[in-house]
Amino acid sequence: MGNVTSMRFAGDVLAEKMSIVRERLAAKPDGVIEALAREVNLPTQVVLEATPAAERLFVAAEAFESLWQEMARWGEVLFIVHTPDIVLECEGSLPIGSFGAGYYNIHGDSPIGGHIRAENCRAIYIVDRMFHGRRSCSVQFFNAAGEAMFKVFVRRDKARNLIAAQLAQFEALKASYRR
Repeated sequence: MGNVTSMRFAGDVLAEKMSIVRERLAAKPDGVIEALAREVNLPTQVVLEATPAAERLFVAAEAFESLWQEMARWGEVLFIVHTPDIVLECEGSLPIGSFGAGYYNIHGDSPIGGHIRAENCRAIYIVDRMFHGRRSCSVQFFNAAGEAMFKVFVRRDKARNLIAAQLAQFEALKASYRR
């Protein structure tokens, strides 16, 4: 009997948190997803999934390498790692990687390099939503805890507009997964 009560309580708490998420997204639909997730103590992925379906497209984690290789053809992108302690932004091209020693290893003539534990990726989302009043387009990789491992964004030009050629590549990628 205690387990049923605990489960109901947990469900009530989640329902309350999701109600807050929906209210905040309605009030500020172009806000920072991570900030809202931390505010209500939910995984970022859960909050992203509460955004309108038209703003996000789920892609299975098995597409990790093929997505990466496609984005490697986009030229310089904005690569972001967003944790509670830092929002690290790096502009550069994505080097083609290879699997080895438990990592997806990326090296090349780019400031973006290193080793990604690709097996920890559990979900990928192609995200096309407003962010602080401007359209923002990204591919976001999530781990089992529902937190973003990293994000790859379409870059902006000096006038802060999305770079048209890269936006076209993003839209083609999105269309290829909508089928």
